[in-house]
This record gives sequence, C-alpha cells and structure tokens, in this order.
Amino acid sequence: MANKTAYERVTAARSPKKMTTDELISGLISNFFELHGDRSDGDDQAVIGGVGRLNDQPITVVGIRKGTDTEENIKRHFGSPEPEGYRKALRLMKQAEKFHRPILALVNTPGAWPDVDAEYHGIGSAIAQCLQVGMQLRVPYISIIVGEGGSGGAIALACGDRVFMFEDSIYSVLSPEGYASIMWKDSAKVKEAAEALKLTPEWLLKTGIIDQIIHEYHSGDDLKPLRDFLANQFNELKNLPVDELMRQRHNRYRKF
Repeated sequence: MANKTAYERVTAARSPKKMTTDELISGLISNFFELHGDRSDGDDQAVIGGVGRLNDQPITVVGIRKGTDTEENIKRHFGSPEPEGYRKALRLMKQAEKFHRPILALVNTPGAWPDVDAEYHGIGSAIAQCLQVGMQLRVPYISIIVGEGGSGGAIALACGDRVFMFEDSIYSVLSPEGYASIMWKDSAKVKEAAEALKLTPEWLLKTGIIDQIIHEYHSGDDLKPLRDFLANQFNELKNLPVDELMRQRHNRYRKF
C-alpha cells in the first residue's frame, strides 16, 4: 500500500479517475437488472440498485454514485443522494430480505444532499430508516467505501456485517474543508483538518471501524479477485445461523 498523507488520500478518493460504482457493478455482478424508484416520490439518479449474480449467487446491490461528466454530476448532485435515493435503497434491502438475497452496498458520497427540498422530503428520516432496517436485516450485508464516505449520507449504507474500504478512500463525519471552517474558521487549513479527522483506511482499520482494506482497482482491471473475495465473505456470513448473524452485527456496532 502506498504511503500517502491523509490529504493525499482525500484527493485520491475524489479523483475522477477512480473506478466508478457503475464500473464496479459491471465487473462484479453478472446479469445485473437495475430497479428504479422509491414507490413514493421518484427515482434518485445518485443511487443505483438492482439484482444480479455474484459468481453463482443471487444478490441485491445498492450503490451511491457520482457522475462521469458535468451533466451526470448535476443529475446526481455530485454523488449526494436525496431522500428518494435512500428510500429506494431501503425498498431494495427489504426486498432482498424477503427473497433471502445477500446485500452488497457500494458507497461513494461526500454526504447526503443538503438543500431545503431534501429536508422537506425527509432526508433525516430516510437515513435513519436505512440504519434501523440495516441493523435488523436477516440476510448477510456487506458494505464497501469505494471513494468518499461522508457523514450520515455514507453511514446509511455502511452498517453491514462487514465494512471494507478501498485503499484510496476516506470515511469521516464531515469533509476536511468543513472541519477546518468550523474549528479554525479557515478552510485553507484543509491538510491539517484531514490529519485531525483520522479519515484514512489505515487508521479506521486500526480502530476497528472497518474490517479490511481492499486493494485499489482501476478502470479496465480484472475484478475476479475482488469478486471471489466477496463471494467467500458472503458464504462465511451465510453459514451463520440468522440469530448469530444478527448478534454479531449488533455487537459490532455497540462497540462504537
């Protein structure tokens, strides 16, 4: 693993050259069938979800994604989901439980969309429901921070039985720029803020907040090693009695 400063991890996590959520799904999941809408208000383009197969195993995938150009980024709020996106994820997680499918969540977001309409439409409630239902799901649930993992917008889909991070990813309560502005009234101190936030995979692994750091993949890479790794992880979780699966998940988060 490259020896990078905290701020270098931040810039790498935000890089437009990172493998996208869509590319990960395409490389990991065969016969992927995308499902749309929250059955209430709309279909948030920042959240992609659907069903497919991980090797030979049926699986539900939900992911937060950024755009690949300006037009897509505007539609997806630069990877910041609205309430409809979290409710879509919630609908698919409940559906997965109903049909006994494991769940893979791929997270790349600076945080939930913070505008007034999102507040009126219940962004806080939608995130809270994702957390509540996620903790009670009776199927295996794995979360991967693939780029940015910002605040409640990320943790909504990062409460799996196991949580992994790519090498060039970050996971934090807020952005370094926000931290610097609040603590020092100076957003220019972003490098110092990144160090203070302890947002790197190495630090989060050391403290037990994540379970493993995953090798960084790039566009065009063969994802078979990651696919096999995830299939093995799901098989281990699937072999646990449901009550034990839930007990371990609850104990994992009670430690925090």
